[in-house]
Amino acid sequence: MASELPNRFLTPEDLVEMFELPSVETVYQWRRKRTGPRGFRVGRHLRFDPTDVRAWVDSQMVEAA
Repeated sequence: MASELPNRFLTPEDLVEMFELPSVETVYQWRRKRTGPRGFRVGRHLRFDPTDVRAWVDSQMVEAA
């Protein structure tokens, strides 16, 4: 993942690209299991705050250490 995140809310497709995930379904599974970064809905669309994504990545790195 690049150290600089975009200055906009991220889509599930953005997360797929950033983390080289197999599919968008992985992002939705994370959400159902409450294991991924915190997301929110804008109407029918799922979005992620880049700050929350960075915090989630940081927490994953701490857990792995």
